[in-house]
Amino acid sequence: MKIALFTETFLPKVDGIVTRLRHTVEHLQRLGDQVMVFCPEGGLTDYKGAQIQGVTGFPLPLYPELKMALPRPAIGEALEAFQPDLIHVVNPAVLGLGGIYYAKAMQIPLMASYHTHLPKYLEHYNLGMLEGVLWELLKAMHNQASLNLCTSTAMVEELTSHGIERCDLWQRGVDTETFRPQLASREMRDRLSQGHPEDPLLIYVGRLSAEKQVDQIKGVLEAIPSARLALVGNGPHREELESHFAGTKTHFVGYLHGEDLGSAYASADAFMFPSRTETLGLVLLEAMAAGCPVIAANAGGIPDIVTDGDNGFLFDPQDDQGLVKATERLLANQIERERLRRNARQEAERWGWAAATRQLQGFYGQVLSQSLPTAA
Repeated sequence: MKIALFTETFLPKVDGIVTRLRHTVEHLQRLGDQVMVFCPEGGLTDYKGAQIQGVTGFPLPLYPELKMALPRPAIGEALEAFQPDLIHVVNPAVLGLGGIYYAKAMQIPLMASYHTHLPKYLEHYNLGMLEGVLWELLKAMHNQASLNLCTSTAMVEELTSHGIERCDLWQRGVDTETFRPQLASREMRDRLSQGHPEDPLLIYVGRLSAEKQVDQIKGVLEAIPSARLALVGNGPHREELESHFAGTKTHFVGYLHGEDLGSAYASADAFMFPSRTETLGLVLLEAMAAGCPVIAANAGGIPDIVTDGDNGFLFDPQDDQGLVKATERLLANQIERERLRRNARQEAERWGWAAATRQLQGFYGQVLSQSLPTAA
């Protein structure tokens, strides 16, 4: 099977969507499929045997980490040469429109997937009045596809309620080799805590952007003065967060990768995730695979992963003190913390990338069978 994958973000950018896509591409290639990735130009021409077609783009004004790559005729030429069986557009916005256009023009079966809850992002950039318009645009794009995949049951329900048709669930996946409890180390804990490994250590991993609501963790540090916070990652909100957390025990670590990232998760006492805009929250699965107890907002796709009191704690995002109370509860009880560690790892072990990719292949087969001409 030949798959043309259109995505608004790919390597070298680092985020949950890119993580899912790179594992998906790797496993599809390993299972014998051929993949061609159309994405904003990032210097890559090949990834794990897949061809990368970089499209020149320019940074988004509100989000310079993301590039807006405009469709151009060279895309059609590359598709003509590749002759894909199916086009899969990921979070169609700008480049994805090119994928939709060529699918229709070349009569190639089309599938889409939804990973970023953009309508909910708008309120964090003072653009909430545009939410209705954005839903109409998303509906117009996604309803061109024969199938629309979501990464949580909450998102399947949300998209369906807004008139997006033919939605189904693409199961979660996590790398349980890179992220494992055995990577916990005194050295990493010392690094993240800036030389105070005996203090309670909280960690956040992900983009430092307004919609992630990282600023809410400050209230925890004020309520628990002994606690230290390690923020792993980067993003457009970093300078504002550095100012916001000034005077607290917060360490801006920057990016970590591979087993260093796995060790960071495994060495912390709790993973903090206040975001309410997640379609899934891949970093939650990574933390759980590493045996790090998670504290997350009861919103979006997160309850698909975290069962409150069993493999982590959920807090009510409408409760101003919810995050603080959940963290105090976790840090106060080491026995419960160790139980959550074990249960979190057991939950993560159920979700490997190979199984998620085989499920995706099944969806591809479903779309292709629907497009076969019927006998006269």
